[in-house]
Amino acid sequence: MDPHDLVIVAGRRLPRVDEVLDGWFEVAAARAGRFGSRYAHIIESLRHNTVGGKRFRPRMVLAAYESLGGTDIDAAARVAAAYELLHTALIVHDDVIDRDFIRRGRPNVSGSYRDRATTAGIALPLAEHRGMSVAVVAGDLALAGAYRLIDESGADELTRGRLIELLDDAVSAAAAGEYTDVDFSLHVEMPSVEEVVEMERLKTAWYSFEAPLQAGAVLAGASLPTIDALGVFGRNIGIAYQIIDDVLGVFGEEDVTGKSATGDLREGKRTVLIAHAATQPEWAAVRGLFGDPDLDDAGAARLRDAITASGARTFAELLAGDYANRAWEALAGHAVPASARDELAPVVRAVLERTR
Repeated sequence: MDPHDLVIVAGRRLPRVDEVLDGWFEVAAARAGRFGSRYAHIIESLRHNTVGGKRFRPRMVLAAYESLGGTDIDAAARVAAAYELLHTALIVHDDVIDRDFIRRGRPNVSGSYRDRATTAGIALPLAEHRGMSVAVVAGDLALAGAYRLIDESGADELTRGRLIELLDDAVSAAAAGEYTDVDFSLHVEMPSVEEVVEMERLKTAWYSFEAPLQAGAVLAGASLPTIDALGVFGRNIGIAYQIIDDVLGVFGEEDVTGKSATGDLREGKRTVLIAHAATQPEWAAVRGLFGDPDLDDAGAARLRDAITASGARTFAELLAGDYANRAWEALAGHAVPASARDELAPVVRAVLERTR
């Protein structure tokens, strides 16, 4: 899910980010239109799937940039919008990998093109394949757009090169994390807690926290120690957030989180919560339920009871708190100016509050 409760930072400049994104979609649609209306519709479908997001990654870019003295909001908005397009590309592709056709309660790119195909009379298996195929194309376009926005930021050549390198690292990390996550699902044995933490850092924390914060700092002309410190902060707070997100994916109230509390258990998702529970004796009695595609509410309740009894929920919440504390230590260090610390401190507080 999106970090919807961390939207308290850098919200005042988001309209400019939305303007940049609107401009990119308009140009992309016009370019696509030269190749036919069917191709242009892909851009519109992609645009539709960015509506309703909290623009969290742009907020991280802007929070770092402005708190470190940056004043060129147009340049910052383009870099921030690049990370929103990267997020769009990754979630579109992630939905293909997970064979999901719904996001935020409505059809995603795969789902909308699947539905168009079924309406045209195409059988469901072929319609689903068509939907996922179009989504791969759409995700590729969004990824290319992220690089284009960095290139159009107006930053000098050296700064632009550093921004591209950060984006490259984020893309590579997300790919490695996604690959690892898929690989976990193909093996019967459960990964260790340490392996899951590293996967979650690569798949989510890097492009959601580390890279956007460092990009904002680089664009603001911050010193290398400050850029590094913000990277450490982003890495640790990102891991903390993801651990708690996984706990809420099993124990959260669905009407609050907007996410099924059974889906992760039915899917057999490898998380810190499950990796720890699997090492405890309570797991043996419920192991067969985990990852069962026909898991019902009663089975899910048995799994939750076993996870709680094993101490895994407490372990995960304490581990998240530990990573949040590490994040605060990086933020409180001498390398981070007080202005940036004050801007980003609410992120730490919000994550810590989610552990209670």
